[in-house]
Amino acid sequence: MIEIILAVIVIALVFYLIVKNYQPALVLLSAGLVLFLLAFILGKPILGSGDTTGFAFLDIFKQLELTFIDQLSVVGITIMTLFGFASYMNYLGANDVAVSMITKPLGKIKAKYVLVPIVFIIGNILSLFVPSASSLAVILMAILYPVLKKVGLSALTAGGVIATVATIMPTPLGADNVIAAKTLGYNLFDYVFLNHAIISIPTLVVMAVAHYFWQKYMDKRQGEKAYVDIDESKVEQEEKELPPKYYAILPMLPLLFIVIIEIFFRDIKADVVVLTFISFFIALIIEFIRKRKLKDVLNQSFEFFKGMGQGFTQVVVLVVGGVLFAKGMQTIGVIDMLTQSVQHVQSAGTILTFIFSGATFLLGLVSGGGLAMFYATIELIPHIAASAHIDGILLALPMQLIANLVRSISPVAAVIMVVASVMKVNPIEVVKRTSVPVIIGIIMVIGLSLIIL
Repeated sequence: MIEIILAVIVIALVFYLIVKNYQPALVLLSAGLVLFLLAFILGKPILGSGDTTGFAFLDIFKQLELTFIDQLSVVGITIMTLFGFASYMNYLGANDVAVSMITKPLGKIKAKYVLVPIVFIIGNILSLFVPSASSLAVILMAILYPVLKKVGLSALTAGGVIATVATIMPTPLGADNVIAAKTLGYNLFDYVFLNHAIISIPTLVVMAVAHYFWQKYMDKRQGEKAYVDIDESKVEQEEKELPPKYYAILPMLPLLFIVIIEIFFRDIKADVVVLTFISFFIALIIEFIRKRKLKDVLNQSFEFFKGMGQGFTQVVVLVVGGVLFAKGMQTIGVIDMLTQSVQHVQSAGTILTFIFSGATFLLGLVSGGGLAMFYATIELIPHIAASAHIDGILLALPMQLIANLVRSISPVAAVIMVVASVMKVNPIEVVKRTSVPVIIGIIMVIGLSLIIL
């Protein structure tokens, strides 16, 4: 019983600190260490005989070392490589070329509200190139807002759609997909395209339709108040010479290679890291052929490795914190108690889905993002799901999708604050425009998960 009380106190403290915008990675790392310290005090073994240092207190930090090694060996290097490639593509201007080419035809559409669902879908496709929701929002406000304004759409409609574009697009290049697939024991391609996609794609289509009717209704309700001026200084982009149009294909090379190999050459065992490095060197060769200055090309290519560092600091440390926290919960004995309690419960899968999804929604709403919750619990899900006699994906996938969706209705989320500051309005005004489509999306995610998975 004492274990449960101590665990609840630690969980409540973690929730509070993340809500108060403390660094989530360090919060989770610290909480994991505290749980191991409590386990040490309670006389529980920290490590097995093969890994122990010989002194239980030092085993706490040995566990931290082993967690870093384990996560960096597979998940960590994958995430860092993907971040590095995205950073290099951004430096080359390949992402800008792709965004420009995809959005350019929108100016020919004259029926203004027809643009709403189209922009939403195209924006989600563009999130494959620019995974950061706030960065993509700035780019789209700069490129798309003039187009949308020209056909008569209000600024709040444009902002409401743009604030929801980087959400649940199924892609094997997403860090959360990489982690979920590995933890749940799925092939990455199968997890994304045979599970994630059958939930996320119908949800995105329904959200696009919901956007059409909701933005039209809100424009009619708000009248002239919806047509606010934007702060153009916040979306002005540096003038830079863009590379040729064929560079638009470069950011998609890893995804194309993954799809081609998984569909036509399944006997070939090439993971995301291998295919991303191949894509990097292809881009490097193309840059050299175009510029004919090897020294400059090699110097510029170091952006790839700088991006890998960003991947470590932005995601990998958070994942390590989440895994350490989960292992701390296991070591103190709480997970065993939880798994035993759900073994004979009727409809345990449905109940657990609502519990995990609800907790993710609440944390994401008040903190601006639910992925910290996802990373902190994904390691626990296989054990809990096995005890409830269900596939772990039933718990993990709704959590993952909701963690990404809820960001667009949190007034403290970076993407909401970016869009609000560009339009010089209160973030709540943006949330009013995103709320109905996102809530409908969340309901779709839970409903489809319970029906299909």
